[in-house]
Amino acid sequence: MKEVCAIIRMNRMSKTKKALDEAGFPAMTAYKVVGRGKQKGLIGEVSFQISPEVIKNAGASDAMKYIPKRMLISVVNDEDVPKVVKTIIRVNQTGNHGDGRIFVSPVFESVQIRTGEKAKEITV
Repeated sequence: MKEVCAIIRMNRMSKTKKALDEAGFPAMTAYKVVGRGKQKGLIGEVSFQISPEVIKNAGASDAMKYIPKRMLISVVNDEDVPKVVKTIIRVNQTGNHGDGRIFVSPVFESVQIRTGEKAKEITV
């Protein structure tokens, strides 16, 4: 099993959820997060309206401390990772800074809270 963690633009969350659902991966956890990457919070690199107060507070650097993003996490079978990653990229890739990042990590064990059952191999 693998955990796929994607950090994406806010305005792409609905399309991403729909695309993953249509690809057969409806289970996920989503968070509202803030952060910045290589674009260093540059105001010109975001695709949403920024209040004049935020721009004023950015000062001469023309940057925000953090940019609002969405983080979604899904645990999938190893063989499904390429399909999930490809789906996320297809929906979120604009070619501009701030498109996001995908992390893939191993899942060594799961414990079902309801029953306490432990599994090294789980089926999603």
